[in-house]
Amino acid sequence: MDSTEARNRLEQERTRLTTVREGVAEGGISDEMNDDGGELSNYDQHPADAGTETSGKTQDLMMLNQIEAELADVERALARIDDGTYGICEACGKPIGDARLEAMPATRFCVEDQATAETEPSLGELTEDA
Repeated sequence: MDSTEARNRLEQERTRLTTVREGVAEGGISDEMNDDGGELSNYDQHPADAGTETSGKTQDLMMLNQIEAELADVERALARIDDGTYGICEACGKPIGDARLEAMPATRFCVEDQATAETEPSLGELTEDA
């Protein structure tokens, strides 16, 4: 995949993720974290209602964390385009196949090293700051 096409796809993904992040945040997570769910007192709220509300907020936070991680991957991929290392596996230094880059434009690893990174998290941690 050439760098212009990769940049376009990554910028589209950044826009999509930013829109999703804003939608989740507007869904009340940022304003409602300290909200009492519309109750005048937490005393008369059924514990199951409080649990459901807490569970929903936890899921929203987990989704926001995942979106932020994906946005960070996109930003790092754009930086790799700028420095000329896009499409090169961060673990072995070999080219990443075009089919993989088309399917996952922000990928850092070839298929083989991705499998290793998933079973040995230290591989991803060692190169994440690069």
